[in-house]
Parts: sequence; structure tokens; C-alpha cells
Amino acid sequence: MLDLKFIRDNPAAVRQAIVSKRVNLDLDELLKLDRELMELRQRSQALQAERNANARAVPRASAEEKPALIEKGKALGEELKETEPALRAHDDALRQLLLRVPNIPLPGVPEGVDDSDNVELRREGRVPSFDFTPLDHAALLEKHGWADPERVARVSGSRSYLLKGEAALLEQAILSFALTFLSERGFTPLSTTALVRPETLVATGHFPGGEDQVYKLEGLDLMLAGTAEVPVNSLYAGEILPGEDLPIAYAAISGAFRSEAGSAGRDVRGLMRVHEFRKVEQYVICRDQTEALEWFDTLLGNAEAILNALELPYRVVQNCTGDMGAGKALMYDIETWVPTEQLYRETHSCSYLGDWQARRTGLRYKDAGGKVQFAHTLNNTGIAVPRVLVPFLENHQQPDGRIHIPAALQGYLGGKGFIG
Repeated sequence: MLDLKFIRDNPAAVRQAIVSKRVNLDLDELLKLDRELMELRQRSQALQAERNANARAVPRASAEEKPALIEKGKALGEELKETEPALRAHDDALRQLLLRVPNIPLPGVPEGVDDSDNVELRREGRVPSFDFTPLDHAALLEKHGWADPERVARVSGSRSYLLKGEAALLEQAILSFALTFLSERGFTPLSTTALVRPETLVATGHFPGGEDQVYKLEGLDLMLAGTAEVPVNSLYAGEILPGEDLPIAYAAISGAFRSEAGSAGRDVRGLMRVHEFRKVEQYVICRDQTEALEWFDTLLGNAEAILNALELPYRVVQNCTGDMGAGKALMYDIETWVPTEQLYRETHSCSYLGDWQARRTGLRYKDAGGKVQFAHTLNNTGIAVPRVLVPFLENHQQPDGRIHIPAALQGYLGGKGFIG
């Protein structure tokens, strides 16, 4: 959410963000509602002031004047009461529109429509060159008896997954490694729920607009979050934190659930796009943009260091305006190499949201001068499984079908240098 005064003072910048991010919002309607609401409030305040003055006049009035003043007070009270529904309706309508106002991209963010307009910044790691025909990750899982897609589909439907044997141990090893890695870099480990109230999804900016991506528990005021960012972002909702308590940096592990609405026919084979997965999320609350941009580099560096430790080749891309989401001021994706597809696939997203989320949650802090300010928030994937298993299995496969285990993971798998 943007500051309403900022919107009033900078309509051209807000209008450009609406166009660039392809948000369905009529800014003129919002500004009209804002003007009408201000007029209604001014009218209500004027009526209240007149009513108060009238009430003060009654005790001093003569016996002849009092009945008229009393009647006038009643009439003013009725008129005030009649303004309340219009005030509430305008206030509610304005808030709903404000929730759709996108954040302003930082200078230098490339203009574009979708991920095809993202800008590659650099490539890291060595793309493997096989002297044999590599198998894709689904074939590798089948070869070793590490998955059972038919049986789990009978239990949970399509886009579900099941890992067995060494693949299940590998999945847990990668999660444990990432959580330990981030903890050693000063992030507080956090194991959190995926069960959240609807207002937490409004607070992150997933609602309004992303309702079709979220599972709702029928009969309960609860939903299943698609990332630990959702519950963690609301942990301090409505609070004013001491400035010295910031920054706060979490490495939050949780289950994650996404309906993948609109993705019919895409990535149906294997582990790339499943409804339920597990994720370690980096999440930071800090004071201002200067501090936040330093944290942005830190979060990105952590994700890259994890991929380097897993010995996976990747590239970093800067997301264009049309592919960065309404709340993002700056966003980079990390895409990891998938050999059998001969392309990079997104495994991490690093996002800076300014105070856009904090305004939605009411998350504030007191600065050094004692002034209350809205905090700034960032997030980035630490690791997400099973998605990262797609490039992991394919890049590390050997001619005999075994999977090489990088040194960083071997301690989590009993010292094994290979599985399979």
C-alpha cells in the first residue's frame, strides 16, 4: 500500500506504475473517491462542531430560547447520523482501491510485459557437458525407485509428489543444509505454520488479486500460505518496534501450498510445479531504503552461495516491471540450469518491497529521534524443494546413473559422495 498523500501528490508516477505492472485499477476513480471522502469528513466535522456549539449554548439560553436550541441539537444529531453510512461506504471503497495500488519500481528497473523481457545480469557456475545421454529428473527418480507418481496421484490427485529412499533423505538434507547455512550467517531459524488468516494474505499483497492461487479451508477462517513470508510478515502486525531492534532477519522453514491456477498443461511431468512443497525463506524487516538495498545484496548473495555449495550452475536476471508483482520495488530471479531442457529455470526470487507491506500490516518502528516510521521488508528464497531437485539430480548424474553429492551436503547424508 502506498501513502495516500504520496498518491495525491504524484499521480503521474502512480499511473505509470499501474500501466507498467499491468494492474487493473482506475486511478481517477480512486482520486475521486478520496476527494468525496474528504468532503464528507469536512461536512461531518462541521456538523459536529455546530452541534457542540449548540449544546454549549443550551445551559446559557433563556427559557424561551431553550426549546428551539434543543430541537436544533436533535436535528443536527440526525443529520450527523445520516452521514455515517456514506462515510463508511466511501472509506471501505477507497481502502479496497488503495489495496490495488502497485508499488513504484526503483529507477533502472527495465520496462517489460512478462518474463521474456527480464534482463540477464550474469551467469555463474559450469554448465555440465555429458559424454552420455542424460536422463531428465523424472526418469532418474524412476530409475532408482525414488518416486511413485501413480500411487500418490490416487491419494492426492495431480501435481502431488512422493519421494522414497535416498531421494527423501536428499530432500531433507538440502533443507537442513540451507537452514544451517543461513543460521550461521546470522539469520534466526524459524519453523512456522502454513495456516494463516485471510488478512495475512492481504498484508503481504497476495490479496486482492491472487485468491485463485490459495487453498481455503472450508468452514474455517483459515487458508494455506504459499510461502513463509505470509505468516512471518504479520508476526509484528500493528506493533511499533524499538528502532534498535531492527533489522530482524529470519530463515523461516514451512510447508507451502499453491493451487497453480492457470498453469494447466505446464510442467506436468515430475517435480517442477507441484501443489505442496517445502521451503526455507529469507525474510528481513529493516529501517529504510538505504539499509534495505544492502540487505537485498545480502539475501541474493546467500541464495547464490547456497547454489554454489550445491555445485549448481545458474544465472541472475533482473525482473522487468510486468514480471515483478504489484508490491515489488526491485526484484531479481535466480534461474538454475536444467540440462535436459537446455535452459535455466527459476528457483529463487529476491524482492524488495519498500514500506508497501508494512503499511498494510501497520508495522512501524521508532527512529533515533523518536519519530514513528513504517519499516521496510525484503524476502528471498533460501531453498525450495522439491523444485531444486530437478536441476540437482540432472546436473549431478553420472554415466552409471548415480548422483554425485557435493561436499557441503555429504555430512547430512552420512558422508556419502554418491547416491543411487
